[in-house]
Amino acid sequence: MPLVGTIEILGIRAIGRHGVLAEEQARSQPFEVDLRIEADLSVAAASDRLEDTVDYGVLTEAVARTVELESYQLLERLADRIAGICTSLFGVRSVEVSVRKLRPPVPVQVASVGVTLQRTVTPPAGAPLPAAEPTTSRA
Repeated sequence: MPLVGTIEILGIRAIGRHGVLAEEQARSQPFEVDLRIEADLSVAAASDRLEDTVDYGVLTEAVARTVELESYQLLERLADRIAGICTSLFGVRSVEVSVRKLRPPVPVQVASVGVTLQRTVTPPAGAPLPAAEPTTSRA
């Protein structure tokens, strides 16, 4: 029986160029990303091995690179791109991604503006959601 749990990675900060305005495309600004990943954690809970779960070190690097190296007009597109990275990981059932622009060009002072989206892995009709598989030894 699957042991479904949530892996939270909060406050990933990276500098990127995202926005509709020309100044946002030309000048880097800070962004913050939160991830809530629902995954089958049964194998990791039993094995106590990093290889059997979502490696959040690798994932945070991938998210930071996406913010830093790619450029989109809308936060919705950036969040969707990050959600795709998360749901491509084996065992992930769903993800909630929040992306915040920490210095938005708006006419009043705000702490941040952002978007949150959720993506669920949809298996083919009749197929169960993927479960984490134990890793095999690497020789």
